[in-house]
Amino acid sequence: MGAAALTGALLLTGCGSSESGSGSGAGAGSGKAALSVGSAYMPQPVSDMAAGFLTIANKGGAQDELTSVTSDIAGSVTVHETAGGAMREVASLPVPAHGRVVFESGGNHLMFDRLKRKPKQGENVTVALHFAKSGTVEVRMPVKAATYNPATGH
Repeated sequence: MGAAALTGALLLTGCGSSESGSGSGAGAGSGKAALSVGSAYMPQPVSDMAAGFLTIANKGGAQDELTSVTSDIAGSVTVHETAGGAMREVASLPVPAHGRVVFESGGNHLMFDRLKRKPKQGENVTVALHFAKSGTVEVRMPVKAATYNPATGH
């Protein structure tokens, strides 16, 4: 997974959570969601829009739902789902119990619109993920090269 995953996991803070990355404070055996976020990054934007990628894991026994995303750097952040090669904006995205949701290039992703400034490679962008049951989880998303590919590390 590399430095991006480690950075995302270590810099994760949530409403009422510790550095373990559990947004709800619940254990894996409970009937509650137990969320963590890793592999977060944003390719350096080349326009007033940018994409964001990360993985949300839920080790808890209950589903949660990503209901919205906000960031001080953008006028709006929307969640996009890709299915059958077609991308569409969605109002929310379920995070299954004992499962995960992956946001990756060519798949589900975050879309940052109306950037207030273009963050540069090496900076971090703060993003707040809002969940139906677990509250808000704040993530620091490192800005990578515009051509960054996590599979190759370049």
